[in-house]
Amino acid sequence: MSNESRLAQLAHDDGAAGQATVLESTALAQDGVANGGLRLNWPVIAAFFAIYVIWGSTFLGIRIAVLLVPPWFCAGVRFFTAGVVLFAYARLTGVKAPTGREWRSLAVLGMLMFAVTYGALFWAEQYVPSGITSVLEAMIPLFTMGLEVFVLRQQRFHPRALVAVVVGFAGVAVMLLRTGGNFVQVWPCVVVMIAGMAWSLGAVLTGVKRGRWAVALPDSRVLTSGAQMMIGGAVLLAASAAKGEMHPFPAIPVKAAWALAYLIVAGSLVGFTAFVYLLGKMPASRVASHAYVNPVVALALGYFVGGETITARTLAGRGWCWQASY
Repeated sequence: MSNESRLAQLAHDDGAAGQATVLESTALAQDGVANGGLRLNWPVIAAFFAIYVIWGSTFLGIRIAVLLVPPWFCAGVRFFTAGVVLFAYARLTGVKAPTGREWRSLAVLGMLMFAVTYGALFWAEQYVPSGITSVLEAMIPLFTMGLEVFVLRQQRFHPRALVAVVVGFAGVAVMLLRTGGNFVQVWPCVVVMIAGMAWSLGAVLTGVKRGRWAVALPDSRVLTSGAQMMIGGAVLLAASAAKGEMHPFPAIPVKAAWALAYLIVAGSLVGFTAFVYLLGKMPASRVASHAYVNPVVALALGYFVGGETITARTLAGRGWCWQASY
């Protein structure tokens, strides 16, 4: 089967899945109107679009940037810049500064969701195509579910969870199988999955308001997003300097500059603010549904724009990971 045929099949199968996910989210919002809960409004719809489609496109942006600029420097510039902009905007519009307790929570979440998650992701995309990276990130709902069920005890255990884990990791194994001279490097893929675990832990903790694992966060979503990105970005820049990425100071080609600008504005200023907004409206496992749609966008852009190859194993692994997460 040709790459074009495989891509057409992917678009057919996953397009329907993505549409179902979007419709499910809309239906949940509509139900909230009747029950006096979450209201159907444009901010909710726009926020889901941001984490479904815009975040899916950022995988290719990261791939373009890290092939031209040192990865931790690139990640640090992205998040520190976006964080400073959001934090300064919030403060200038009258939002109160975080308390000491809130700063501690913001530091923990900033480390998990930016320093660890994106430090690992930017490094790994030097070796793994953006489409495959996005497929591995489709395991995020599984990690999120596991944390909510087994660690934080927020959800009830269901035997289907064990089946989902087995199927999901089987899908990853299919993609990592070596056939001939075309194979995916194992360790970068493992690093991507560790990044997904760190992201899931941060996302789950963000929604915990009471009990042992409770985190104290500012009421302002903009201030929260900005502070977390600013902290994570500062740690990434420090790591970049310690690793020697700034000696000499890296030149940023025009192509990388455009990719970095897109990551800052669309991926961080818009995307993460939308993500934090949704976490304040619904459970983390529901918000993690972005992992169902992101790979469809990333695979398509990687193929048509980035010139990446889509193999039968990639599609098979993608299908297994999606089935496990869904």
